[in-house]
Amino acid sequence: MKLIADSGSTKVEWCILDGDKVVRQLFTSGFNALMLTEEEISQYLDDELVSQLGNDKDSITEVYFYGAGCVDEDVCRTMRRALRNNLQAAVSIEANSDMLGAARALFGEREGIACILGTGANSGYYNGTEIKDHVSPLGYILGDEGSGAVLGRHLIGDVLKHQLPRELCERFLDEYNLESGAILRRVYKEPMPNRFLASVTPFLLKNIEEPAIHRLVLNEFKSFFVRNVAQYDRYRQLPVSFVGSIAFLYKPVLMEAAAALDVEISTVLKAPMEGLIAYHSVN
Repeated sequence: MKLIADSGSTKVEWCILDGDKVVRQLFTSGFNALMLTEEEISQYLDDELVSQLGNDKDSITEVYFYGAGCVDEDVCRTMRRALRNNLQAAVSIEANSDMLGAARALFGEREGIACILGTGANSGYYNGTEIKDHVSPLGYILGDEGSGAVLGRHLIGDVLKHQLPRELCERFLDEYNLESGAILRRVYKEPMPNRFLASVTPFLLKNIEEPAIHRLVLNEFKSFFVRNVAQYDRYRQLPVSFVGSIAFLYKPVLMEAAAALDVEISTVLKAPMEGLIAYHSVN
């Protein structure tokens, strides 16, 4: 049997696959492989995964892990060793970036430009086998255009600098029970400000028909295409596909931005697991 993992900083989705049949799916808390040692990852797997696997643990012969933080071979090697420590029956273990996971989920063995739009943002040219070109996302301070964190950053900045209609500003502050001092503490003093910034994006979705809100989201998606997608050769000829909650929830505005820049979007998925199951059913 195969074990597939889609790992993010918030949660990890695991799927046990027998041929093309899903045996079961389970969830553990998220982590970033770049931030942990081999020992810490091994302990995490022992605490959260092994207990849920039960007797299935000894039937898993292949592992395919796609994770946040798997940015180079050193991190992937650490991840493989940690998985080996806990899944000793496996004869084959792969650890790859979440970018490759998104590409395989979106395109299978076809080429295209794979994009992630969730709390963060990412993109890469996929040749049907591997990521061959990659524009660094640079994180939510320098980049991550179109991500939940950056959309939230713009929203909060526009509210605090009174760039939105007064009624919208008041509605936002009332709905989230926030004042400027609390917002600044959450952003500059407390851990994981990117998650806090992304947490306010439901306000954008709820008010997307407001011209000022629609314009904010549309412009940020256009920025994603200009600063990321347009950097790849043949970006107007290749299919461009997305995975992630922001892409999925804001699909109409995303399609509008793509059309304005003559980009073809072929697929938008909320999460990659469905596509990864299809890919690993035959690979």
